[in-house]
Amino acid sequence: MPAGPAGGREREILTAIVETFIASGEPVGSRTLARSSREGLSAATIRNVMADLADAGFLEQPHASAGRVPTAEAYRYYVEQLSGEARLSHENQSIIQDTLTGVTDVEEFMERTSHVLSLISHSVGVTVATSGPRNALDHVYFSRLSDQKVLAVVVARSGVVRDRVLRLDIPQSDLDLAAHYINENFRGWTMDDMRAELARRIEQERSEYDRLMKSIEQLYQQGALASSDDTQAVFVEGAANLVTNSVTGNEDRSRLQDMLRTLEEKEKVVKLLAAYLDTRQEAVRVVIGLDEALPASNLQNFVLIGAPARVGGEVMGSLAVIGPTRLDYQHTMSAVSYIARLFDKLLNESE
Repeated sequence: MPAGPAGGREREILTAIVETFIASGEPVGSRTLARSSREGLSAATIRNVMADLADAGFLEQPHASAGRVPTAEAYRYYVEQLSGEARLSHENQSIIQDTLTGVTDVEEFMERTSHVLSLISHSVGVTVATSGPRNALDHVYFSRLSDQKVLAVVVARSGVVRDRVLRLDIPQSDLDLAAHYINENFRGWTMDDMRAELARRIEQERSEYDRLMKSIEQLYQQGALASSDDTQAVFVEGAANLVTNSVTGNEDRSRLQDMLRTLEEKEKVVKLLAAYLDTRQEAVRVVIGLDEALPASNLQNFVLIGAPARVGGEVMGSLAVIGPTRLDYQHTMSAVSYIARLFDKLLNESE
């Protein structure tokens, strides 16, 4: 990996090329830079510097007669130079607050966040809500609706309510006993831990097989105590932005199709965020080139900008923007950081 441009002039010209290409999407020529040069540099001088930057791996030339475009290394260098002190515009702060204020449910917050991130970044907003103590069991309720139909309601400590209609024939009295047993024994347990312990107890008490355990086993096997997507809810919004903002070359079209296929598979989205976002990190992370996590997916020309979502010290999930390398990094980093802080503030206030 190149260490970075050696001199101040090289750094300034590389930064100007990256910002010009992000704004225009067109290869950048020396004459364009000469017109906006603060030092009054000539086009010939800038061409020489651009040649040096290309030799160092920061620029490439898509066509012989075209200007230069930044490489992934150029974007990585550019992001490292960003101060992180930029503030989100009041307009975008208002859009975010209007979208998220009043939400008390983790999953609803994540769903709305994926939408507002895609809106502000003009790329793909991605969020993953993971299970944890706030999504542990608060209580369950079972109600017999009719013959062969039972309503199972599971309420988490975060306020998430999930209900399922099951095809079971259990008397209401037995349903009440089962709900009482679960609420008395498993309040505060995560869903995974509770299901594992229930399976153990059902097997242990199979010899006795009393009516209570038989009812609980039927409810368990029919999915009454299953959470949404087991432990993670995944929200992806704005995939159409990739199509709108893409270029039309065959290679780019192929990469775009690979990314769209990746976004359709939730387990791949979870894998991407888990690979690049460390739950211990405090700041927003920028990853340029996503092919390491999914080598066969042709994602080297895409970028992920994300952060963990916390309530207090507890990680409740992660949020990110995924887009092409030609992205407004400072703006998107500020939006992700702002929403991550707002997540902590709003969800703490709702408790």
